[in-house]
Amino acid sequence: MRKIIGGMFQSLDGVIQGPGGQTEDPTGGFAFSGWMPAVSDETAGAAIGRFFDRPYDLLLGRRTYEIFAAYWPFVSGDHAAMGQAFTAAAKYVLTRGDQPLTWANSHRLGDIHAVARLKQGDGPDLLIQGSSTIYPALLAAGLLDELVLYSFPLVLGDGKRLFGAGTPALTFAPISHEVTPSGIVIASYAPGSGVELGSFGQIDSALEDARQRRMAEGTW
Repeated sequence: MRKIIGGMFQSLDGVIQGPGGQTEDPTGGFAFSGWMPAVSDETAGAAIGRFFDRPYDLLLGRRTYEIFAAYWPFVSGDHAAMGQAFTAAAKYVLTRGDQPLTWANSHRLGDIHAVARLKQGDGPDLLIQGSSTIYPALLAAGLLDELVLYSFPLVLGDGKRLFGAGTPALTFAPISHEVTPSGIVIASYAPGSGVELGSFGQIDSALEDARQRRMAEGTW
């Protein structure tokens, strides 16, 4: 059985939109597409290289696939080897649409059940880059094995975020972490069980009783 391992770049306030370039994803009026290069460093670059330093296929959402397909087959210079590796890898696109997938070695997955069947089969691990919209379904189905978050030291305010509607409440178990010289936190997590509720202690407080009443009444 394969593992499904996700990698995601995010700001400190959880924005994942358009990290790689100014034309990558300015949709919705996002003003900061291309925010990542100026705050990255060599240690983070090496960690990203290690993420792909294994046999792998790619599991992508439709929009990330289109970003990749328009860029990686045509890139030259320092990134040409990565472009060649992405082109050679099998690319599985989770999409409900019927748009053509023209990039070599691309395959359509119509629903999360197709992802589950793919995971159960033989082959290398399935790596996700970007593709934030597929995480709620993967987590709800228990299909994600590991999530690597690269948190960069900036705040962007508005923009798309990783965990959208339909994401189940889960506790994650830490696997590893490191902090780069520029303050980028690279942390790997495994999805775990549900969220347990507790308290650091109860108090006898008339002010707290009144606050609870206002919350129940919707006037707090």
